[in-house]
Amino acid sequence: MTGVSALLLGLGLGLRHATDADHLVAIATLLQRERGPRRAALVAALWGLGHSATFLGVGLLVVLLGLRIPAPFERAAQLLVAFMLIALGAWHLVRPQRRASASGHGGAAHARSVAVGLVHGLAGSAGIALLATTTIPSRLWAAAYLALFGLGTVAGMIALTVILSWPIGWTLARGGAARRFSVVAAALLGIATGVVVGADALLGAGAQ
Repeated sequence: MTGVSALLLGLGLGLRHATDADHLVAIATLLQRERGPRRAALVAALWGLGHSATFLGVGLLVVLLGLRIPAPFERAAQLLVAFMLIALGAWHLVRPQRRASASGHGGAAHARSVAVGLVHGLAGSAGIALLATTTIPSRLWAAAYLALFGLGTVAGMIALTVILSWPIGWTLARGGAARRFSVVAAALLGIATGVVVGADALLGAGAQ
């Protein structure tokens, strides 16, 4: 694989990675506290900041230093994602009446988006980096592949989040039962996705 094709592949796979169900569910839940495409883009950008930090941190250790990440680490990261999704959904269930304008601003909301991205960046980072080292002979090109993968993920997530913000924002703006339905539905979907992700991690560990 040539260097340029590796970079293009990394960018493309990063864009696709943004569509993973656990990513979209978490973002949809976070958007229940936000209004408008600009606020949504900020949520996605902060998520991307956290995702890039852990994804590149682990990935570059594998690619540049040849570090081998043990399988239990990957399972633990997946379980952490599951716990995060369940906790995020539960938090929205117990506080469904808070107005988006009151809770969508400030350091706490920003930190929440970054924290979700940090956890997501851990899960699968070692596997993606290992794939890069086995298919791309040059370590520098493999590192560049990871960087483009991360960039594609962030760009894809920002685009998808802005798109999601329109129907979610419209529903929230209607208030009353429509708003409650949106918040509760997103929370329950997050909890259900967390259960599925956690079960997959536990069943995978038991099969080995």
